[in-house]
Amino acid sequence: MQRKQRTIEKSRSCRGIGLHTGVESTITFHPAPENYGIKFIRSDIKDSPEIKADIDHVVDISRGTTIEQNDVRIHTVEHALAAVTGLRIDNILIELNGKEPPVMDGSAKDFVEALLDGGVVFQNEERKVLEINRAVNYTDYYRDIDIHVIPSDRFRVTFMVEYPLPALGTQYEAIYNMEEDFAVEVAPARTFCFLSEVEMLREQGLIKGGALDNALVIVDKKIDKNEIERLRNLFGIEETIIHGVNGILNGKVLRFKNEPVRHKTLDLIGDLALLGVPIKGHVTAARAGHASNVEFVKKLKKEYSEELEALWNGNIDG
Repeated sequence: MQRKQRTIEKSRSCRGIGLHTGVESTITFHPAPENYGIKFIRSDIKDSPEIKADIDHVVDISRGTTIEQNDVRIHTVEHALAAVTGLRIDNILIELNGKEPPVMDGSAKDFVEALLDGGVVFQNEERKVLEINRAVNYTDYYRDIDIHVIPSDRFRVTFMVEYPLPALGTQYEAIYNMEEDFAVEVAPARTFCFLSEVEMLREQGLIKGGALDNALVIVDKKIDKNEIERLRNLFGIEETIIHGVNGILNGKVLRFKNEPVRHKTLDLIGDLALLGVPIKGHVTAARAGHASNVEFVKKLKKEYSEELEALWNGNIDG
């Protein structure tokens, strides 16, 4: 049974600081007409193009997914894309007055709440969906990463991660009804990184907006008073920093026992939106990240090029 396309009834905004750029910005979700798709625009740039959320526009995957068109770049789009596609919204214009969406609390929860407050409404045109009728497999043997998609009666995602740390270990998440479960089970999951990566990421010009209130920092090494002071100075943190008995810096309480793998699921859902149309299939992933997500979407687009062209040209409905 096919369903009508959806957009939002009213524009809604969120304001904050970008995770990697550290730049303050406002993201505004606007209604869009049928068959418009998902597009971004930079209001701080004169004559900015509307940048389609498309795998061919990906230019960087350094701890996030960055897209660019006509020399206009937008960093870390995956959380906004996950919020839109997780709510099964087909047509929307995402306006930014800076180069990166605000990180908010490190999850997609605020974006989801804004979109729901704007009112999700049906449109007249039938929804275009890529129906998976044959498996597509992506494997990176060197990094032990697997992503697969197989036929299913709806869009489903299963994700597994493995880390040699007591705070993480092996984690698993399965979302079998995206429309019912995404907003509650996936969207609130916050981004995370390892303590051993923090200084390296900062030296690479990343996580300039990172703070203890918008990311989970997993303690994966011994930490002494000197390192604590170095971290406080590096990030301008005034509050006390402690190891945390749960293995998370400052003992941050997890929203879910398996919050890290739920956030990985969130990122994957956002990156899958770069295919340009939603899919009807079951995606399974093991130990994947943005780089592998992007490579998988590229392969999926190539394998289903004829079907996608027919969908985009309006010749068939999925």
